[in-house]
Amino acid sequence: MNTDELFHVLALLRIEGVGDIVAKKLINHCGSAENVFKAKPTQFKAIDGIGAVLQKNLKDKTVFEKAEKELRYIEEEQITVLHYQSERYPDRLKHCIDGPVLLFAAGNFDFQKRKMISIVGTRQITSYGAEITKNLIEDLAVFNPVIVSGFAYGVDIVAHQIAMEQNLQTVGVLAHGLNQIYPKMHKKHVAKMEQNGGFLTEFWSNSNPDKENFVRRNRIVAGMSEATIVIESAEKGGSIITANMANDYSRDVFAVPGRVSDKFSQGCNDLIKTQRANLLTSAADLIYGLNWELATVETKSIQKQLFVTLDQDEQCIYDYLQKNGKQLLDEVALECGFPIFKISSILLNMELKGVIRPLPGKLFEAV
Repeated sequence: MNTDELFHVLALLRIEGVGDIVAKKLINHCGSAENVFKAKPTQFKAIDGIGAVLQKNLKDKTVFEKAEKELRYIEEEQITVLHYQSERYPDRLKHCIDGPVLLFAAGNFDFQKRKMISIVGTRQITSYGAEITKNLIEDLAVFNPVIVSGFAYGVDIVAHQIAMEQNLQTVGVLAHGLNQIYPKMHKKHVAKMEQNGGFLTEFWSNSNPDKENFVRRNRIVAGMSEATIVIESAEKGGSIITANMANDYSRDVFAVPGRVSDKFSQGCNDLIKTQRANLLTSAADLIYGLNWELATVETKSIQKQLFVTLDQDEQCIYDYLQKNGKQLLDEVALECGFPIFKISSILLNMELKGVIRPLPGKLFEAV
């Protein structure tokens, strides 16, 4: 997208009554944002929802001053702008009807053909939640996923930190412009995050972290990822909103269960109980649910160790696969006497030890 078109997109987004959905309709119909401002009234008749009031608003010349100011900031700060029709724009977010027309980015991103998961939860994370988050990301690191969250207190920042420790790309989706960081105490993480990942926002440089912005931010977190994982959450809150948005976008949702007496497990337990989320007890549940295949991973290969120690359950499964060759996961569970949720975790550990390998179609074989 050239500078002139960016200028007109910025101006269009400042027209009263034009949001992301309407802006996309206008751009798609007219061919470009610049053409929207040049279009004659008769051209808008074919566009559903574009009435006389909006056509009148399109004549507002003050939006060009606002667009010029923001364009100067973008150029001076060397902000990367991702247009919803560009290749660099998160692919899954393109399929969300209310996805942002523009995303402002800071950092080093690579979203192309990447596994992406969002991890969200309470700002008052417990030791239980921190341990679950740590174990989950460490076990998923072999798949080299992009870890998405909201850069807030609690679960968000823990997820970002662990992702960085595992050298995984991590993205913080902000509820304000790129000219500031909220919360301020997280500024110390900015430089490292921008080395491998960074920050995305739809908000202009004059936008503050107002309450309503966080709800809008959550739809990006939910929409750009393959799945959303709720680590801990009270009965109500931003994490539940994000999970509901993910469901609306037909994304997979997972939630970590907790004790019924724990305040910050009530939201997760509710999501599971009402079938708005799959139960997540380990990385194996996610891997099984999303049908991720270790055999396709090239960035981090798993090799069989020279001396591998298997526990009793692992040895039972290994012996069965050695004897019977390639077997379906369900068949392994049935013949070895394990429930699915347990055998998924065992198989993941065995893959990490390099003694078995997954095959397409949920087949497994001994190495």
